[in-house]
Amino acid sequence: MAKDKLRIGMVGYGFMGRTHSNAFTQAPKFFDLAREPELVAVAARNKDRAEEFAANWGYGSVESDWRALIDRDDIDLIDIAAPNNVHHDIAIAAAEAGKMVMCEKPLGRTAAESSEMVAAVESAGVPNMVWYNYRRIPAVTHAKHLIDAGKLGRIFHYRAQFLQDWTIAEDLPQGGEALWRLDVDVAGSGVTGDLLAHCIDTAMWLNGGIDTVTAMTETFIKERPHNLTGKVEPVGIDDASAFMARFGNGSLGLFEATRYARGHKALYTFEINGEHASLAWDLHDLTRLSMFDHRDDGPERGWRSIHVTDGEHPYMGNWWVPGLHIGYAESFVHQAADFINGLDGVEAAPTFADAHRTDLVTDAVLKSGKTGQWEGAS
Repeated sequence: MAKDKLRIGMVGYGFMGRTHSNAFTQAPKFFDLAREPELVAVAARNKDRAEEFAANWGYGSVESDWRALIDRDDIDLIDIAAPNNVHHDIAIAAAEAGKMVMCEKPLGRTAAESSEMVAAVESAGVPNMVWYNYRRIPAVTHAKHLIDAGKLGRIFHYRAQFLQDWTIAEDLPQGGEALWRLDVDVAGSGVTGDLLAHCIDTAMWLNGGIDTVTAMTETFIKERPHNLTGKVEPVGIDDASAFMARFGNGSLGLFEATRYARGHKALYTFEINGEHASLAWDLHDLTRLSMFDHRDDGPERGWRSIHVTDGEHPYMGNWWVPGLHIGYAESFVHQAADFINGLDGVEAAPTFADAHRTDLVTDAVLKSGKTGQWEGAS
């Protein structure tokens, strides 16, 4: 029996546009979906580039204005894979038009922006989700299952790092299509909203809400030429950000992100210490979850490596035989599948409301970086 279509309109054709398009393309090949995703149209200002993108991924048509995409009757879902400065307006317009909305992270450049986006989707009653994909790496999802089952007991510590090195060069410009993440007006912030937002979302999903933070932020190169104006302008984003946190459950957190860590392209790690056991995970070895359980008896007690590729592990029964890996791209496939199947059941997280709570934390981190004080994060 033919399934109902989920007709998708994509805004943006960059890195995230590719990951989302791949997710919708692959999801029905590996998961039993309630609806069949259909790539209907893509919108972007550069029509030539958009047409190349559409031809490669199988979109039926191209629009040069995202508003035209929202006005179309043949689209059910607006997926926002465009820079941060347009998330707010597109999401609100889509919700007011009765469209479902998926949006890249961070949801807003500020919590004030994302609060309005939450109000719009909730007022319209439209399904919504934010692409915090690391939740759906099977080893991370398995960590969630272990924590929820009480395997760690009371949690004492949570620590996370996200390290890169791609902005160290002093002659690197800011702004424009490739380097908008260095332009504060477009990005909203630097590593706090780009990298730490992932760490914060994962942390609150695994360990509950964050109440207060105290932070350090730094911009190492104060001025850069701007690709759009041709002028040397002040750099408004943070190159590095580190903060301590107090979670609502009484545990303590340490978080760090930088784009100035030579030798690191995407080192994302976390470790959780509880009264009975600890868990650790590393994006560079994403199929493995490390676990130490103090209740193990004998001289062999120690850290064990759980190879999360078996059919009984989260999502893995839909892929290959045990022992064979999946990767980064598949986390987006899992998210697309969960969103689609949540349309006819329990809405899949993280919703806009969930992502707004992450924006509250990133706002508090940026504020504390300026005041040097503990700041409320909820």
